[in-house]
Amino acid sequence: MRKSKTLVEGIKENFPSGLVVFLVALPLCLGIALASGAPPLSGVIAGIVGGLVVGFLSNSNISVSGPAAGLTAIVLTAITDLGAFELFLCAGIIAGLIQLILGFIRAGSISSYFPNNVIEGMLAAIGIIIIIKQIPHALGFDNDFEGNEVLFAKGINFGYFFERFGAFQPGAILITIVSLLILIAWDKFPALKKIKLLPGALVAVAVGIAINEIFQASGSSLAIGTKHLVSLPVPKSLDDFKNLVILPDFNSFTNPKVWIVGATIAIVASIETLLCIEASDRLDSQRRITDTNLELKAQGIGNLISSFIGGLPMTSVVVRSSANATAGATSKSSSIIHGVLLLLCVLSIPFILNLIPLSTLAAVLLMVGYKLAKPATFKHFWKLGKYQFIPFAATVAAVVATDLLKGVGIGLAISIFYILQGNMKRAYYLSKENLNDADEITIKLSEEVSFLNKASIKKTVRNIKPNSKVIFDARTTSYIANDVLEMIQDFANIRAKEEDISVQLLGFKTSYRDYENDQESHIQITHRRAM
Repeated sequence: MRKSKTLVEGIKENFPSGLVVFLVALPLCLGIALASGAPPLSGVIAGIVGGLVVGFLSNSNISVSGPAAGLTAIVLTAITDLGAFELFLCAGIIAGLIQLILGFIRAGSISSYFPNNVIEGMLAAIGIIIIIKQIPHALGFDNDFEGNEVLFAKGINFGYFFERFGAFQPGAILITIVSLLILIAWDKFPALKKIKLLPGALVAVAVGIAINEIFQASGSSLAIGTKHLVSLPVPKSLDDFKNLVILPDFNSFTNPKVWIVGATIAIVASIETLLCIEASDRLDSQRRITDTNLELKAQGIGNLISSFIGGLPMTSVVVRSSANATAGATSKSSSIIHGVLLLLCVLSIPFILNLIPLSTLAAVLLMVGYKLAKPATFKHFWKLGKYQFIPFAATVAAVVATDLLKGVGIGLAISIFYILQGNMKRAYYLSKENLNDADEITIKLSEEVSFLNKASIKKTVRNIKPNSKVIFDARTTSYIANDVLEMIQDFANIRAKEEDISVQLLGFKTSYRDYENDQESHIQITHRRAM
C-alpha cells in the first residue's frame, strides 16, 4: 500500500509544476480577458479562483481551471449585447448555479462515453494549435491574443499568415532558442531534473528576463519592446486596485437575456470541463479517475465566487492541465500552488512579471505542444488499425480546423459510425461464407441483436438458395429486436415454405416481450425451443 504524503511533502513535490502552470496561466488569463472584451484583471481573478477554490474542491489530480479560450466568443458577444460587464457577471452567477444543479443530478457521467481515441485526438490537436499559435510569439510578432485555441478564427488568410513571419524580432528569436535549449536540457539530463525546486521553466524565464534587460541596458537593437512582454495592470494604491475590480449589478437578474447567457455559458463550460477532465485523467501517470459530478459542483462554486468578485467564467482548461502534467504534477496541490502564486504576484510584484518576454513563455508552451502532439502518438493509433486511427485523425483535423467542441463532435460522430458498422457485422456468425455452394447453413446469432443488424441479416437470408437447410441458433442470445424477430418469422413461415427451405430455430423465445423481460433479468435461454 502506498504511504500517503503529508501536506508539506505534497507542496514540496508539486511546487515546481505549480510554478510552471503559474507562468503559463498568467499571460493566458490576461490574453483571454482582452479577447473577451473584459477588464484585464477579470481573467486573473478567474485564474486565482480556479486554482484556490476549484483546485481545493475538485478531486482531479492533474486538471487546472481558469478562464477558457473556448468561451471568449460567447463572453464577447454577451458583454456587447448586455451592454455592461456588470450585467454579464450576473450571467456568470447563473451559470455557476446551473453547474451546481448539473453536479447534483449526476450529469457528469456523460464523460464516460467519450472514446479514448477522440480524447487523444483532442489533446494532439490542442498540441498542434499551441505550437502554431506560439510561433508568432517566439518570433516576436504578437498580433494575436494569448490563449486563442481557434486556429482559423477569422477564416484562412494566407497573406496574414505569411506576413506574421516577415515581422519577426531577432532578440525574441534568440531568447526563444536559449529558453528551448534550457528546457530541453532540463528534460534530458537527470542531474538537472533532480533540482526539484528549480524547474527548467523558471530558469528559462529568469534567463529570458536577464537577456532582455542586458539588451535594453546596452541600447542594443535586439531589445524587446513592452508590447512583446507580459502586460499586467500595476495598481499604485489600494484605491487603484479597487477601481480595477468590477462587481455585478444584481438588478439585472430580472433581465431574461442575462438568464439565456447564463444557461449558454453553463452548458458550454460544463462540456469543455468534462472533456478536459477525461483528457487530464489520460495524462495522469497514475491513471486516477476523477469524480466528474464533484467536478461540476466545484466548477459551479468557482464560477459563483469568480462572478461575485468580478472574474470571468472558467472551465477546466486543456493547456494549463497539459502543462501541469508535463511538469510532473502528482496531486491537486499543484493547481492550488498556481492560484496562490497568481494572487501573491498580482498583489505584490506585478512590475517584475511585466519584464517577462512573451517569447520565453512561448518556448514553455512549444514544449507542452510537442509533448501533446508527438509523432509517437500518431504511430500508436496507426498500429491499432483504421477503426481507431480514423476517428483519432479526424478529431485532430476537425479540432484544428474548427474549434474544440465542433472537432470533438465530428470525432464522436465518426466513432459512432464505426461502432454501428462493427455492431452490424458482429450480429451473427455463418458456418459457410459462400452461400451459393452451401446446402446447410448455421446462422449463430450473437448475444445481442439490435434493429441495426436487420439489414445485414436480411441480406444474408436473401442469398440463401432454395432446397437448402438453415439453422438459426439463438441459444446464447439474450436480446433480439422485434424487427429482426419478425423478419426471421416471415422467412420461416412464408418464403421458406415457397422455396422448400428447411428452417430450424434453436433457443428462440415465443415473443419480443420475453426478450425484454430476460434482458432486464439477464437470463439466457439455452434449451431448444421452436418458434
